[in-house]
Amino acid sequence: MKPTSVTRRSAATPSGPSAGWMKLTLVLAGIYNLLWGGWVVLWPHAAFSLIELDPPRYPEIWQCVGMVVGVYGIGYLLAARDPCRHWPIVLVGLLGKIFGPIGFLQAAVTGTLPWIAGLTILTNDFLWWVPFTMILWRAYYHHHHQQQQPGNAS
Repeated sequence: MKPTSVTRRSAATPSGPSAGWMKLTLVLAGIYNLLWGGWVVLWPHAAFSLIELDPPRYPEIWQCVGMVVGVYGIGYLLAARDPCRHWPIVLVGLLGKIFGPIGFLQAAVTGTLPWIAGLTILTNDFLWWVPFTMILWRAYYHHHHQQQQPGNAS
């Protein structure tokens, strides 16, 4: 009997409570990124006003950052459907959440940006490091375990 797509999907996707938290994490990350990105696109000076910094001379560049963050949000929502299968989206997101703070740190240390400008890193980046890393670890474990099953091609 030929397996159905439901059978193949359930075999490829971890089930149980661990799958639920991964999906929830990615849905929350997606919604957060869409909201934050939309806020930056629609009101590019708002974040600067909140921390009493001069607004950027070219707000379109900041709006572009908001657009990219919003697009990541769409990716996270898509990845939430099957986190182990769509692990590359999570990896790209985690890399951005690591490299962004590194770039900020360089700018703050050299005095290009004030330290207060890094507040957004807490919710945009640091908050997601552990759950995204755990999702990637789970995906690695899942795929590695799938390859070790008898009858699977290596």
